[in-house]
Amino acid sequence: MEMPNIKPISELRNYTAVVSEVGYGSRVYLTKNGHGNITMIDMGELDDIEKELALYKFKYEMAIAEKSIREEGTISADDLEAELGVV
Repeated sequence: MEMPNIKPISELRNYTAVVSEVGYGSRVYLTKNGHGNITMIDMGELDDIEKELALYKFKYEMAIAEKSIREEGTISADDLEAELGVV
């Protein structure tokens, strides 16, 4: 496993050098006064993380819906239309 790339935020004075160290799976963590402040991450990696998060959220919502169906059952299309006032 690769060691995290941690730098003080003052390193951004040499922005080009810092950015060149960022790649897929290779983040740069910037600190301010010795504490984590900012992370620089490859945009492709960020897109993949966001897709995974959306998938997990979808699976979670589906699990809630499936539990509701098991515990509460369903209603017919006619009953749903009547409940929504669609005829």
